[in-house]
Amino acid sequence: MDLKSGYPYWAIKNGLMHAFPPLRADLRCEVAVIGGGITGALIADELAGHGHEIALIEQRDAGWGSSSASTALLQYEIDIHMIDLAKRYGEADALLAYGKCAEAIGMLQDKARDIRDVDFACADSLYYASKRRHAGVLRDEFAMRLRHGFQVELLQHDDLRERYGIGAPVAILSHQAARIDPYRMAYRLLARLQERGSAIFDRTGIESIQATSRSVALRTTEGHTIRAGHAVLAAGYASQHWLKKKVAQNRSSYAFITDPIDDQALGPLKTTMLWESARPYLYMRSTGDGRLLVGGEDDSVDIPAKRDARVEKKARTLGKKVAGLFPHLPLAPAFAWAGTFAETEDGLPFFGVHPQLGPRVHFAMAYGGNGISYSMLGAGLLRASIEKRRHPLSELFGFGRLER
Repeated sequence: MDLKSGYPYWAIKNGLMHAFPPLRADLRCEVAVIGGGITGALIADELAGHGHEIALIEQRDAGWGSSSASTALLQYEIDIHMIDLAKRYGEADALLAYGKCAEAIGMLQDKARDIRDVDFACADSLYYASKRRHAGVLRDEFAMRLRHGFQVELLQHDDLRERYGIGAPVAILSHQAARIDPYRMAYRLLARLQERGSAIFDRTGIESIQATSRSVALRTTEGHTIRAGHAVLAAGYASQHWLKKKVAQNRSSYAFITDPIDDQALGPLKTTMLWESARPYLYMRSTGDGRLLVGGEDDSVDIPAKRDARVEKKARTLGKKVAGLFPHLPLAPAFAWAGTFAETEDGLPFFGVHPQLGPRVHFAMAYGGNGISYSMLGAGLLRASIEKRRHPLSELFGFGRLER
């Protein structure tokens, strides 16, 4: 599956950081993790760190799929408002989802501190009403978040103009957000796993999965067999290939990154990521070397050639939008790209087993705008499932909610 176009910055900045071998023989392990992006790396690290024997298999070079194209805004906010999630599943479940995503940022901070050198930094997140008619919704959203103890401020028009230079009617400022280099994080996690004795293979495709109540047999494209007690499918959007019924819709998102910008010119953008209330939404955040990463202009294109042809035009459109907000910023794109992402109907991910493949095959579908936060939570959820323990998110993040 072709997941990206153009020149994703993380891959250019970091290059191929580490060489992992392809699988050249049959293999046995306790848990086979399929997918070597940030989701698979976090899950493998969680399992191996708690005594499980894992083998990780990636069909490309590790991290070379969607992780290299991710813009990696670490937020607790979900693509669906908390007030709307409460209408759908009840306020308790809405609080559970938002609250756990907030916890995930701290968990990722601890992980990044342990791994080191992955461009992690805490940040504020400014969610502004880009249309006047959205102001009431944001005020209701703010009230619910504040009632449940989230670290938020409601900024009115004059405050926004004075502090950020934005002419929006209202915005929610959250003090729980962060940034990271997802490609580098994935590579460093996998390299550490290999150093500690875990089997990591890339350039190894999986052709078939046969699961019983006791084990899973995976057949590679080269004809080798992996026998495992459990399999975790963390292959991003390609994981839907193993399900007869689609659970998410693939879309394309576009992004560009600037050359380094002077701190004085960046101003509050150095420590604050911005995103708007319109859908699809414009978003931006800084990097550790002072660049501005801008994304958005999402569309329903799922054909790589068509997506490729739109990258430059989409980058120009994004640049014009940012220039309208911050005319003083130098916004010439240094690199521009597009990536495939998936959206679920309710903005939540899917982690857990599916009736189609039985209790030994676990899906890790960290879909949505905060997929890395979902992946951090999903790592613990899937470990609990493999260890036959209950997890507070197993129902809300599981396939069973489709029947609600």
